[in-house]
Amino acid sequence: MATKLYVGGLPYSTQEDALKELFAQAGSVVSAVIIMDKMSGRSKGFGFVEMSNNDEAQKAISMFNDQEFEGRKLTVNEARPMEARPPRTGGNDRGGYGNGGGRREY
Repeated sequence: MATKLYVGGLPYSTQEDALKELFAQAGSVVSAVIIMDKMSGRSKGFGFVEMSNNDEAQKAISMFNDQEFEGRKLTVNEARPMEARPPRTGGNDRGGYGNGGGRREY
């Protein structure tokens, strides 16, 4: 069964192909994804690599955790399931488009 790894500390310039190639040194890579910021389109500096089995995942952790890659120290560990988050609100609990602070003249 495939094991998903969290990879933090990635240089912002790292491409998914380079990440996959790096982890292929530890075994068969099922997928490699770098998480991108929706607004800027830039890398957030972390991603996930899915190794084909647990033995290869453990080998990748021992090979790459706390190791330097393209000038930055990586953090590699087993990915945890995403925790449920409370629903996001607009921040002002008034709804609509702000507080209506404009002055009206009739």
